[in-house]
Formats: sequence, structure tokens, C-alpha cells
Amino acid sequence: MTNVKLKVEGMSCGHCVNSIEGALQKLGAAAKVDLGAKSVTVDYDEAKLSLAAIKETIEEQGYDLV
Repeated sequence: MTNVKLKVEGMSCGHCVNSIEGALQKLGAAAKVDLGAKSVTVDYDEAKLSLAAIKETIEEQGYDLV
């Protein structure tokens, strides 16, 4: 498993948390949003999922990676 912490702008509430964590879970990644730190920590299998796909999924939810 690979672990990455991404800085994400635009998250402010529980809906944001559910949106990002839910979308990444559908991809097969385990995500934890930290609103205070404006970050998303993601655990994923590099053999099955790329970092680019994770970033694209977050952006598709309407948030900006920093």
C-alpha cells in the first residue's frame, strides 16, 4: 500500500468530506480528509490505482489540489 498526503483547497464542511472520501472509496482507495489542515491522506495500491487518477477524482468533485 502507498500512502500520500495531498493539499486540497475548497473543503469546508461535512459534505466536502463525504464527497471526497466517497469518490475515492469507489476507486478502491481509503481516504481521510482533515478540514483543518486542508489535506487528504490517501492509502491505495499503486498496482491498481495511479496517483493521477486520485488527483483527477478529487478535482472532479470540485476541489483544487495545491
